[in-house]
Amino acid sequence: MATIPTANISTQGGTGASYRGSFAIMTSLFFLWGFMTVFNDILIPRFKEAFTLTYFQAMLVQFAFFGAYFVGSLIYFIISITTGDPIAKLGYKNGVVIGLLISATGSALFWPAAVAMSYPMFLGALFIVGLGFAMLQIAANPYVTILGPEKTASSRLNLAQGFNSIGTTIGPIIGGWLIYQYFAKTGAHGADSVKMPYLAFSIVFVVLAVIFFFVHLPHIGEGKIERGAGALKYPHVVLGVLAIFMYVGGEVSVGSAIINFLGQPNVAGLTAVEASKYVALYWGGLMIGRFMGAVELSEMKKRSKQMLLVVIPLLAYLLLWAAKSCPMESLQSKSFGDIFAQWGEQFRANWSVFKLYLPFIGLCWGLFQFGKGLAGRTLTIFSLTVVALLLTAILVGGKMAMWCVVAIGLFTSIGWSNTFSLALEGTGVLKSQVSSLLVMAILGGAILPPVQGFLADATKNLQLSFIVPLIAYAYVAFYGAIGHRIGRKNLASE
Repeated sequence: MATIPTANISTQGGTGASYRGSFAIMTSLFFLWGFMTVFNDILIPRFKEAFTLTYFQAMLVQFAFFGAYFVGSLIYFIISITTGDPIAKLGYKNGVVIGLLISATGSALFWPAAVAMSYPMFLGALFIVGLGFAMLQIAANPYVTILGPEKTASSRLNLAQGFNSIGTTIGPIIGGWLIYQYFAKTGAHGADSVKMPYLAFSIVFVVLAVIFFFVHLPHIGEGKIERGAGALKYPHVVLGVLAIFMYVGGEVSVGSAIINFLGQPNVAGLTAVEASKYVALYWGGLMIGRFMGAVELSEMKKRSKQMLLVVIPLLAYLLLWAAKSCPMESLQSKSFGDIFAQWGEQFRANWSVFKLYLPFIGLCWGLFQFGKGLAGRTLTIFSLTVVALLLTAILVGGKMAMWCVVAIGLFTSIGWSNTFSLALEGTGVLKSQVSSLLVMAILGGAILPPVQGFLADATKNLQLSFIVPLIAYAYVAFYGAIGHRIGRKNLASE
C-alpha cells in the first residue's frame, strides 16, 4: 500500500514555494463554489414566489443541490472500495477538471428550465451542478490538507475556506441584484431572471476547466490504494461523517431561512432585496471567522497572531459594511459620481445597523483566545455559542432575534474546516476515501432545511423551526469535545 508523502510549506523556497503556488490556485475553486452555492438562498424565495410554493417545496432547492453531494460521493465511495480510489488513479487535477465540466453542464440547463417554466427541471439542473461540486470537494479538501504538515491542516483549510466565504459574502448582494432587479422583467415569469446568471456560471466553469487542465499541480499522495472500506475502521471518521452532516445541515438551514425570517413582521419586516444583504452579512461572518481561524490555528509567533486577529476582523468588517451599503439598485440609472455619492451616504447611514454587529465580532475574538489554537477545543466553543444564539432567537423576537441569527455566521465559520481536518487526521493513504465519506455527509444540507421547512409549515412558526439547526450544532459541539478523540489512542493527543 502506497504512503502519502507530506511536505512542509516553508517560507524558504524549494518545494515549499511550489506548494504555496498550488495552494493559491486551489483557493480559486473555494471562492467559486462559495459564490455559487449561496445563490441557492436567493433562488429559494424567488422560486417560492414564482411557482407559488410552500416552505417545504421551496426548500427542495437545497435537497436537490446537496442531495447530489450525497449521490456523487456515494458513487465515488463504491468505486473506491471495489476498484480503488479514483483520485489515486486520475490525480487531483483531473478530478477538478471533471467536476468543473459536470457543473458547467448543470448550469447550462437552467436556460431550458426557465424557458419551460418548470420547477422540477430547475431542481434537476441544480442536482447536476451538485454532482460536479461533489467531485470538486472530494479532490480539493484533502489536497489542501496535505500541502503541508498534518498539525496545521486546519489552518490551511480555514484559509482556503476563507476565500470560499469571500464568495458567499458578495454572492447574495450580486445575486439579489441580478435575479430580483437587473434580469427581472415586468410581466415575465419570475424564474426567467435566473437564465443569464447561470449561463455565465456555465461559461466560467468551462474556462476554469481548460485552465486547470493545462496548469501544473504536484502529484502529492497519489498512487494505488487497496480495495475495501478501510476508512470505516476509524471511529473518529464515522463520528466525523455525522458531524459534517449536522454542521452543513445546520449552516444551510440557517442561511436558507434568513430572507424569510427577516421578512417576518415580528422580527424585522424586511423586503426580499433588503434581507438578501443580511444574507451577505451572515456569510461574511464565515469569512471573518475562517481567516481568523487560519491565523489562530497556524504556527505563527504569538505577537503576529494577536496583531492579525485584530487587523483581519476590522478589515473584513469594513468590507462587509461597504458591501451592504453598495447602491446596487442605482447601477443601471445613475452616473459613477452619483453612485459613489449615494454609496457614501448609505455607508454613513448604515452605522446605526453595523454598530450592533461589533459586539459579536468582539465575542468571536475572545472565543478564539479561549480556543488556544486547538482545533477540537475551538470547534466545541464556537458550536456551543451557535446553540446559545439560536436558543435566544427562538425565545425572543425583534432585532435581538434578527442579529442573533445573522451573527451565527461568525461562530459557524470554523466548523467545516476543523471538523474535516480532525476527521482526516491519522488516516494516511485513506484520506481521499475518508474525504468522499465526509463530502457524502453534505447530505445534511439536503435533509435538514426541508425538515426545518416542514416544521415551519406544521407549526406556522418559522422562528420555532430553528430548533432543527440548534440540535445539529449541539452534536458538532460534542464531536469537537469528545467525538474526534474516540478510538484514537494510538494518535498523538492535542
